[in-house]
Amino acid sequence: MTLTVTSNKSTGVATITLNRPSKLNAIDVPTAAELTSAWQEFRFDDTVRAVVLTGAGDRAFSTGLDRDAQVPQPNSPYMVDDPLIAIGPKSNSLWKPVISAVTGMACGGAFYLLGESEFVVADPTATFFDPHTTYGMVSAYETALMAQRMPYGEVARMALVGTAERMSAKRAYETGLVSEITAPGKALASALRTAEVIAGYPPEAVQGTVRACWAATEAARSHALAVAPHLVSLGNASDERQAELFKGRGRGGS
Repeated sequence: MTLTVTSNKSTGVATITLNRPSKLNAIDVPTAAELTSAWQEFRFDDTVRAVVLTGAGDRAFSTGLDRDAQVPQPNSPYMVDDPLIAIGPKSNSLWKPVISAVTGMACGGAFYLLGESEFVVADPTATFFDPHTTYGMVSAYETALMAQRMPYGEVARMALVGTAERMSAKRAYETGLVSEITAPGKALASALRTAEVIAGYPPEAVQGTVRACWAATEAARSHALAVAPHLVSLGNASDERQAELFKGRGRGGS
């Protein structure tokens, strides 16, 4: 198992921990399937009223898709199989609140998770960046999700500058991606405290509010995600060229 899932029935808060610290909590195909399964199970577990999502270790929340993951693709620009498309709570119709606690790096495919969280609590060590363009890939899904959380210029800068620049926790707070910067080492504890408060409220009211917040941005997000597969098909460098770029610039998640 590459996830650790715990549930405190006395508080109503569950915790999901991405547990691949040696891989910077990069998400491979089994981890993606475990995330989908966890969100689906929470839909039917009334003892879970709020969820905290975090990563093991202090180096990374997640560096996105594991570059060693094997994901065969149809030979057509009209069909793209995205291995991360269903790793978030909203993609699984879970309307219970999710708080992400970020320590260290959060980049690329990690934005699928941050983008479907209600809000993000960050350790001062948290950094955010998007490596796609550096390695010859289109940032489409990630950019569509981040555009719901930050001003256009901030999203564009992060997506286009790639690995050459990282957004600090302070800057992420200033742009609205992060709602709180905690004392060092306290991001998870702070997220849990806030989740416990929310879990103590009537769940119908909480879940309705989550759904209302999501509905406010859903139309724009849905439209952007609808065109994302075609942009990826047209704009991604060949697998061979991507491998050359990774070899030349170092490895990372996406």
